[in-house]
Amino acid sequence: MGKFTKIPQDTFNALQLDAGVILTNFDPANPVEPADQDILCATTGGITVTCTPTYSDLGSDVDNVPTNMMELMHLDSWECSIATTSLGTSLELLRWALGSADITAGSSMVKPRKDLSQTDFQTIWWVGDRADGGLVAVKLDNGLSTGGMSLKTTKNGKGQISITITGHISINNQNQMPMTFYSIDPDTFSVTFNSNGGSAVTAQIVENGGKATEPVDPTKQGYVFDAWYKEAQFTNEWDFANDTVTSNIILYAKWIAQYTV
Repeated sequence: MGKFTKIPQDTFNALQLDAGVILTNFDPANPVEPADQDILCATTGGITVTCTPTYSDLGSDVDNVPTNMMELMHLDSWECSIATTSLGTSLELLRWALGSADITAGSSMVKPRKDLSQTDFQTIWWVGDRADGGLVAVKLDNGLSTGGMSLKTTKNGKGQISITITGHISINNQNQMPMTFYSIDPDTFSVTFNSNGGSAVTAQIVENGGKATEPVDPTKQGYVFDAWYKEAQFTNEWDFANDTVTSNIILYAKWIAQYTV
């Protein structure tokens, strides 16, 4: 056997299996089996997740400049979407597929709307199993159906609805692209930060026996941040340099009141 016929040892551990599910609610820091109400729909033919960049060459129209010079390449945007074919016809799915639409209260109707509302943009997830018991997940921020609704029926067959949900950038956070990817080992734990009324701190996923990364101190009007503690009663301070993570944990922020003299 040749010396260039090898594959990475963890190849089969990290294989993604089966089609996975599209969810309207998921927490990668606490990856439990999804509830029925969080599953958007049953699917057929699998699910397609795409995140495609668009580039422009700033030197393309400049004489004597080579094409595709890396120093002159510019990233224009990302086109991120989740697409599938659904076997369901629930009101919530029809609303998702139409994009700008409302479920009429007290009825069984979904009606398209003339104007787009900011509430039409919602977070959606795709989550799939890994061969080693871990999971792969994709978060699509500010998702909106951009392909419209297409219902296809067949003789003696199942009606199918094609749906494509595209992520969007928010004017409030223009540096955050609309898609995030997760590949979570089975032997990992979550570290959740309870800021006790302060600014939000992103949860972390840490390998068993690993160390959490000390986050940027949160802020709270009228208070000074003291430290992160293992208990809500602030008994033992968490030592980011030495303490290791061996289970799912919650760390609590302690604040000191600030006064002006």
